[in-house]
Amino acid sequence: MELVSVAAISDNLVIGKDGKIPWESIPEDKRQYRARIADHPIILGRKTFESMLDDLPGTAQIVLSRSETAFEPETAHHAADLEEALDIAESLGDDTVYVIGGGKIYELFQPHLDRMVLSRVPGEYEGDAYYPEWDEGDWELESETEYDRFTLQEWVRKDTE
Repeated sequence: MELVSVAAISDNLVIGKDGKIPWESIPEDKRQYRARIADHPIILGRKTFESMLDDLPGTAQIVLSRSETAFEPETAHHAADLEEALDIAESLGDDTVYVIGGGKIYELFQPHLDRMVLSRVPGEYEGDAYYPEWDEGDWELESETEYDRFTLQEWVRKDTE
């Protein structure tokens, strides 16, 4: 199973402020993001899950939460920690599982990722949620595609063997 994080990040790694993106919405980025994760399970934190309840992405949602253990949609699964989230993801039998945030969830899963798909939004923004820093020596930039108002980068973890 490949574990992939997907995020839109600014030059200073900001991903959110007060539960929202701190830049003007980029419809083309939202379309490619939704299309990418539509047919796969996703892992996300409770606050991110709650912010998406009206339009849940993914075929199944694995929600990490210390405070809530049951969720209304039948496709939502509770996980108490990283190991349980990975066990649930594995049990769903999909080849790819996406990690979609928030900041603490990205940080928790960063050492376990196989790939990162990052929409790089130019500029520095104020925020309260960040994508974790990574050592570029451990990663290879596999592709980079320019779009209007963002650049889509796909990073693959280098083999450490």
